[in-house]
Amino acid sequence: MLEVTIKNLHSKTIHCKSKTEKLLDILLSETDWMHACGKKGRCTTCTAIVVKGKEHLSEPTEAELRFIKLGKLGENERLSCQCELSGNIEIKAPKLYQLPHLEYSE
Repeated sequence: MLEVTIKNLHSKTIHCKSKTEKLLDILLSETDWMHACGKKGRCTTCTAIVVKGKEHLSEPTEAELRFIKLGKLGENERLSCQCELSGNIEIKAPKLYQLPHLEYSE
């Protein structure tokens, strides 16, 4: 069973049943995560900062590559609506997209 740990949400760990789900779907199964464009890769509101396990995510999509080229996604950032997991990862929610009703630990 794969695990996603959200470091700045008090190290909340979500256990994943499938390797074929998008990261955003996994996050939304047990917590709230910012997303605005309907999982189409048209914005960056679902960005996740990858702390550990970057190698366990699918290759960047065309949408992610476009945002990287525009300087809107950093080296360790991924659109959670675009990537799939193949192993355990640790992520953080960027300050810009933290939801006001959740209590973050950083």
